Amino acid sequence: MSIKPRQIIHVDMDAYFASVEILDYPDLIGKAVIVGGNPKGRGVVSAASYEARKYGVHSAMPMAQAIRLCPQGIIRPVRMSRYVELSKQIHKIFHDFTPQVEPLSIDEAFLDVTGTVHLFDNNIEKLGRKIKSDIKEKTGLTASVGIAPNKFLAKLGSDLDKPDGLVLITEENKQQILDPLPVSKIWGIGKVTNKALADIGIKTIEQLRTAPVNALSMVFKNHAEDILLLAQGIDDRDVVTEHETKSISAEQTFSTDVKDKDVLLAVLQSQVEEVAQRLRAEKFQSRTITLKLRYGDFRTITRSNTFEPTNTTHTLLTQAQHLFDKWHKKSAGALRLLGFGASGLSPEGSGQKSLFSNPEDEKQKKIDEVYDKIRNKFGDDALKRGK
Repeated sequence: MSIKPRQIIHVDMDAYFASVEILDYPDLIGKAVIVGGNPKGRGVVSAASYEARKYGVHSAMPMAQAIRLCPQGIIRPVRMSRYVELSKQIHKIFHDFTPQVEPLSIDEAFLDVTGTVHLFDNNIEKLGRKIKSDIKEKTGLTASVGIAPNKFLAKLGSDLDKPDGLVLITEENKQQILDPLPVSKIWGIGKVTNKALADIGIKTIEQLRTAPVNALSMVFKNHAEDILLLAQGIDDRDVVTEHETKSISAEQTFSTDVKDKDVLLAVLQSQVEEVAQRLRAEKFQSRTITLKLRYGDFRTITRSNTFEPTNTTHTLLTQAQHLFDKWHKKSAGALRLLGFGASGLSPEGSGQKSLFSNPEDEKQKKIDEVYDKIRNKFGDDALKRGK
């Protein structure tokens, strides 16, 4: 009995935060919309519409810089509760097509439809278009879809024809699609690695795929074989389904490596506030936080800490900043990616109750309650916490 080839779909919402703002405020259609923090402070860009991206605006860029590049840009505050609300609708749509769903973030996911594609006449492209049309019909938002026999190619495909695209990559056409692409399209190849490859004459995936292994080992060290497999469109990772939420996280891949400590801390604070608000919205508390730090040379490290379960922003932010400072003093470097995650989740209010409540904890919970109400109504930048 032959094994059915896998059918993986990656769905990526188009400029998600900015698109939600345009959906809710139709007068923004066709305009350069920049979602993020206060440009007069240390705010950073959380998302930018495609009109704003034409001016070089991208996520994690300091807002002040974004305004200099795109002075006509319309700034909208982050409204995380609204994005979470729509995200739940979108992820519910995913489960209409398969139980094998791996959420990657608030606005993207992998779907393994190997076992359900027969419901669509074994037409995988038809299934992909149905997912897109259902999202559009039920939320008013557009998504880009990549369809492929593995996760790497599916995610690559969803990025090749944005916005509102659909790209089908097969075993037969994968090399034809991969070979002309720049090496930066391969996961983990950032600015530093890209330059190192260019210095030895490797700029395309085809040149990478046909390069001597010893030359690649000089650049990638122990990762050379993994990178070569990706250059051949080979990726055997499974779609990992989590029936219960095990963690809530936010991460940011920077278009250029970021070394500035203040910018990194501003991104981290925004991530902590997003995760903390999502914890409270979903009635969870966390006992472990993790920082994910990826350098420009593809090396990725994590730093974690465990404490009494909480979902207060103050505690999570204090712990995150402490971990960041320890990393910065010891191993600071330019980052390609920064992420913050909360795990060890339990229902809010569960666990052993203390006879005497901590006055500071009660105070922070009340502060969070006020913050959430105001930010849910006026946007996440309506109130900002001090350092």
